[in-house]
This record gives sequence, C-alpha cells and structure tokens, in this order.
Amino acid sequence: QVQLVESGGGLVQAGGSLRLSCAASGIILSISVMGWYRQAPGKQRELVAVITSGGSTNYADAVKGRFTISRDNAKNTLYLQMNSLKPDDTAVYYCNGHPRLFASWGQGTQVTVSS
Repeated sequence: QVQLVESGGGLVQAGGSLRLSCAASGIILSISVMGWYRQAPGKQRELVAVITSGGSTNYADAVKGRFTISRDNAKNTLYLQMNSLKPDDTAVYYCNGHPRLFASWGQGTQVTVSS
C-alpha cells in the first residue's frame, strides 16, 4: 500500500520561502514520475511541478522560476522548495504520481501566504 505524507507548510509573508516534504512508503520515488499539486479554496486541484524518474522537471507557468521540485532517493522523499511566495500561492499542497495517481489524496499541507 502506497502512503504519501506531506509536511512543511505554514504561514509565511509574501516574498518568503518554505520547503515542503513528501515522505513516501510502498513506492520507490526514484523510478516514479511524481508531482506536487495544490488546491486553493473554491478552486480545482492543479499540478504545479513534476519530476521524472530521470530527474527532468517541469513547472506550471505560475510557479516557474520560484519553485523547485527535487527528491532524495536515499530518504525516498520528495521536496518542493518554494521561494518568492505570493498570496496566490495560498493552498493545500499535495504530492502524488503523475499522470497516474499512486495513492488516495492525503490531507496535504496548508500553505498560507500573507500580503
């Protein structure tokens, strides 16, 4: 059974930074395509970043140049470094496979950016 547990969210002022973590079990991240998603209040969940098994990355236009997706194969953990945060980045952030989901959506981690 695949489990994905997100952490690292919090309240930060605009312009600040946060690093999110996604601890995985039941799946080997180094051979999987993984993504970070987010869902803002009243909006649909959206994909913000993807990392392939080969380490290639891709980002939504809204976060390009500010967010960095990475993974630690030894820790089997996925990360999202978020810099220059904006109030529009406020959302619950989730990790999961892409395009195929590996697990049910967890609780995610709340990121709140104040102006």
